[in-house]
Amino acid sequence: MRSHRQGGKLVSGHSAISAAHRRGFDVSTAVLQSASWTASYLRQARVVDGLCGLAAGLLAYRVRFDGMADHPVAYLVASIALPFAWLATVALAGGYDSRFIGVGPDEFRKVLNAGAFLTAAVAILSYATKADLARGYVVIALPCVTLFDLIARYALRKHLHRVRSQGGCMRKVVVVGHAPVVGDITTMLRRETYHGLSVVAACVAGATEAGVIAGVPAVGGLNHVPEVVRRFDADTVAVLACPEMAGDRLRKLAWELEKTGTDLCVAPALLDVAGPRTTIRPVAGLPLLHMDHPEFSGARLIMKAAFDRMLAFAALVVTSPLLALLALIIRLDDGGPVLFRQTRVGKDGHTFSVYKLRTMIPDAESRKAELAASNQHQGPLFKIRNDPRITRAGSWLRRYSLDELPQLLNVLAGDMALVGPRPALPEEAAMYGDHVRRRLVVKPGITGLWQVNGRSDLSWDESVRLDLRYVENWSFMLDLQILWKTCAAVVRGSGAY
Repeated sequence: MRSHRQGGKLVSGHSAISAAHRRGFDVSTAVLQSASWTASYLRQARVVDGLCGLAAGLLAYRVRFDGMADHPVAYLVASIALPFAWLATVALAGGYDSRFIGVGPDEFRKVLNAGAFLTAAVAILSYATKADLARGYVVIALPCVTLFDLIARYALRKHLHRVRSQGGCMRKVVVVGHAPVVGDITTMLRRETYHGLSVVAACVAGATEAGVIAGVPAVGGLNHVPEVVRRFDADTVAVLACPEMAGDRLRKLAWELEKTGTDLCVAPALLDVAGPRTTIRPVAGLPLLHMDHPEFSGARLIMKAAFDRMLAFAALVVTSPLLALLALIIRLDDGGPVLFRQTRVGKDGHTFSVYKLRTMIPDAESRKAELAASNQHQGPLFKIRNDPRITRAGSWLRRYSLDELPQLLNVLAGDMALVGPRPALPEEAAMYGDHVRRRLVVKPGITGLWQVNGRSDLSWDESVRLDLRYVENWSFMLDLQILWKTCAAVVRGSGAY
């Protein structure tokens, strides 16, 4: 749970609930349930961390001293003590902070920090005491405990995501703001259940009567938030960008929610700008959100280009036998050409030829006009589920994105990146508004946020929003996360047609 402010001090989780009970406040059932599953998850994390420490210690002991006639007892004791040292180090690094449960890289970053801290501590302590440590033992134990714990935490998170997809371990949220933004966030949270937020009601600015927004009851205005929270037994209130809900009104709402231990989240107006680009700086007593400009040049971009080309070359070498087999299958299927080339719009509006394995009949482009009435997408995109132009081989090539493999040649040529916005057709780019053209300030990618968040199932507006979010927040670590998630998206095959 998030922290709550009481008497000028920050109190988190169970402390806030206990304080509320002592004051005689009525803590909601949802708050208690949220605290219960959060505490259960953190207990599981501690057990997992301890087991990883024990496994790493015993592995290092076995590998380093296996075959020796006289096994040193001191290192066996060290192996048994390692789980406790690891638990303490992870705790010091903030690895049991409930705010980072289930989403974001912070949980894994804190485990990495714990591993670096423990390694440094052992090195400094051994140097200061002139202890003669078996380096082979240390070299195996400390990296292994970090690696084991990262894998275990990932598995634990995936289990949580599966539970959330079935409706468990969710926080009940009342969303506050203007109707369009409330509808957007509700739709997004309903689709992305791994966030653990279930919108149960909405309080809409300027509302005079009850209604429904994106399937959620809108039952009050900005002045009715506390009573709506009680009515729907919510444990979280999310205030979206809303000028009417600011200053004294927001402060009073925080005081009301404090009485029941209900979390309060406030979203800035810059909904798609986050992470390292934003910092809060106090100026004249006001917390101002400072936004740095995104980086579209310099060393980071050079590193991204070098990494993309090296990985693309390695991927082409590894998949060359598969590409040869797929080429043979396509050729035998209907006797048509193996490769499909098409003009796309790249960085700064420059055009290039994109390469793909052919998945449609040879005259597919000429038949596009007669199928225009069947287009299932709004906006510039043209997509049809069960498109009659797709060949037999093309259907499963598309399902597992195997037709995209030749685009690795585009990455080698420098026209595309591994990760980036969806490459657009010239006729699509011609329909772009000013804000959508922002997609063209970076190279298009073989994969991107659109690929790991629904692929062809996304609407045009949602696809644009994800591409712009990537452009505004791109980083090397974000690219690695998207590449990792792409593997799972491709295996599932959902949204590909």
